[in-house]
Amino acid sequence: MSEVGRTPTTQRPGALRGPSIDREIFALAIPALGALVAEPLFVLVDSAVVGHLGTAQLAGLALASNLLLTVVGLCVFLAYATTAAVSRAIGAGHEREALQRGVDGMWLALLIGAVLGVVAWVFGPAAVSALGATGDVATHAVTYIRASAIGLPGMEVVLASTGVLRGLRDTRTPLLVASIGAVVNAGVNIALVYGAGLGIAGSGLGTALTQLGMAATLTVVVVRGARRRGASLRPAVGGIWSSVVAGFPLLVRTASLRFAILLTVAVATRLGDVTLAAHQIVNSLWGLAAFALDALAIAAQALVGHALGARDVERARAVLRRCLRWGVLAGVVIGVVLGASGWWVAPLFRPDDGVRAAAAAGLAVCGLLMPMAGWVFVLDGVLIGAGDGRYLALAGIATLVVYAPAALAVGAWAPTGPAGLAWLWAAFAGLFMVARALTTGLRARSSRWMVTGA
Repeated sequence: MSEVGRTPTTQRPGALRGPSIDREIFALAIPALGALVAEPLFVLVDSAVVGHLGTAQLAGLALASNLLLTVVGLCVFLAYATTAAVSRAIGAGHEREALQRGVDGMWLALLIGAVLGVVAWVFGPAAVSALGATGDVATHAVTYIRASAIGLPGMEVVLASTGVLRGLRDTRTPLLVASIGAVVNAGVNIALVYGAGLGIAGSGLGTALTQLGMAATLTVVVVRGARRRGASLRPAVGGIWSSVVAGFPLLVRTASLRFAILLTVAVATRLGDVTLAAHQIVNSLWGLAAFALDALAIAAQALVGHALGARDVERARAVLRRCLRWGVLAGVVIGVVLGASGWWVAPLFRPDDGVRAAAAAGLAVCGLLMPMAGWVFVLDGVLIGAGDGRYLALAGIATLVVYAPAALAVGAWAPTGPAGLAWLWAAFAGLFMVARALTTGLRARSSRWMVTGA
C-alpha cells in the first residue's frame, strides 16, 4: 500500500458532486438497509413469539439472545474485513484476487462457526450463570442457546459471504436472501413453538435452521462468482491466515462493543425480571434502528474501500461527508419514531404494565440520542472500509473503559422499573456513544486512515 497523496488521481467530471455520490450511496444503502433490518427481525420475531409464553421465557430469551449475538457479533469482522479487502482489490482492478480473498474468508467463517457451536453447547449454562440468572429464567436461557447452537456455522458463513458481496457492491442479493429468511423464520418459529409444542427450544431451533439455509444460498452465489473469475474454491492456509491477521483488530474492536452490551444486560438483570424483560424490548428495537443506520455505514465501507484502492483520496473524503450528513438525518427520523411509539409498541412483546412502562422510558432515551448514533455508525463504517482496524481496536478499548464505571454505577444505585432502565440506556446510548463519537471523529479529521492501494 502507498501513503496518501503519493499518486495523483484524475477525477471524472462531476464525480465528486453531492447528488452523484448520493446516488451511489443509496444504490448500496437501500438494499443493505433491507438486509440489515431483516436480520434483527429474527430477534424481534423470537421476542414476540416467546414473549407470549411468559415473562420468565422472555427474560431467558433476553439473556440467551444477547449471549448468542455476542458470539456472532465478535465475528462480524468476517463481514467487515472481507468487505474492505474485496472492495480495495476491486478498486485496484484485481477481480480474481478479490474473489480469492472472499472464498478464504468464508472457509475461515465455517471453521469458526463449527467451533463456536460446540462452545455454545458446552459452556452455555456457565455463561448464563455468570450473568446472574437463576431459576426458570436460567433454564429457558440455556434451552434457547443449545437449540440455536447448530445454526452458528450458518450464521458465520452468512456474515462472510455477505461481506464478499458487499465488497463487490452487490447489496441486493443479501437483501433478497435475508428477506426470504425473515419470512421463513417467522413461520418456522410459530410452527415449532406452538404447533410442535417445543416452547422456547422451538424458537431457537427454527432460527438455526433458517440461518443454515441462508448460508447455503449465499455460498452458491459466491461460488459462481469465484468460478467466473478463475478463483480457487479450495481452502488456502495462507489466505485464511491473512484473513485472521486482517480481522483480528476488528475482533478486538467488536469484543469491546459486545462486552459493553453484555455489561448492559448484566446490569438490567440486576435490576429485576421486569426491567430485564423491558430491556429486551428496547434492545431489540435499538438493534433494528442501529442496523438501519448501519446501511449507510456499509455503503461507506464499500465506496471508501473502492476509492482508496483506486488511489482516489478526494472521493473518499466526499463519501465521508455525504454519508455523515445522511446518517445524522436518518438518526433524527428514527429517533422521533422510537421516542414516540414506545408506549404502544411494548404490548406487542409482553402485555404487562410494568414491562410496558419501563420499555417506554428506555425507548424515549434511545430516541433522543439516536442522531448521535447515526454519526457514530457512519464514522465506524468509513474507518472499517479504510482498513483502519488497529485504531478502531484501541478506540474500542478506550470507550469501554469510559463506559464500564457508569454502567456499574447504574447497577449499584439506580431503582428498578422505568427509572432504572432510563438511566441504564442514558449511560449506554449516551455516554458510551459520546466516547465513540469523539474517538472516531478525531481520527476521521486526520489523514492517517487514508492509506491507498490494494
